[in-house]
Amino acid sequence: MTPEQTVQAFLTAFQLGDVETAMSVVGGSVQADVFPLGVRAGGFDDLRGLLGEIVAAFPDLRVTVLNVIPTGSVVTVELKVEGTQARDYLGVVNQEKHLDLDEAWRFTVAAGRITAVGVYWCQGQLYRRLAVKRVDQIAIV
Repeated sequence: MTPEQTVQAFLTAFQLGDVETAMSVVGGSVQADVFPLGVRAGGFDDLRGLLGEIVAAFPDLRVTVLNVIPTGSVVTVELKVEGTQARDYLGVVNQEKHLDLDEAWRFTVAAGRITAVGVYWCQGQLYRRLAVKRVDQIAIV
């Protein structure tokens, strides 16, 4: 598979909420950076955990790929993640709010496996969509 095809396989499974199939094209020693969460040089379990958290919190998840930019072994993807919150998510109490969050994911692929992922989104946009009024105490009760 080309790097773009590998990333597309990952995204297709993620769009379907199938975390294990998405992770099947990820190398066991993947380096995962999830910048809004402060995860640097995370690994396979960190990436699987992020996907699982998203899928569980938003059972009506819709992932829309807006742009794919292949550059050799690096594939950058602009996407929108949408869904209605059905449980607490990243410390935000469930208020059943609709989320639509613009994100960018940068994948590095070698030998048909994703070896590195960088995930970016605006944390302010996330908080606004989930109706968080105070960023110093994101779990409002």
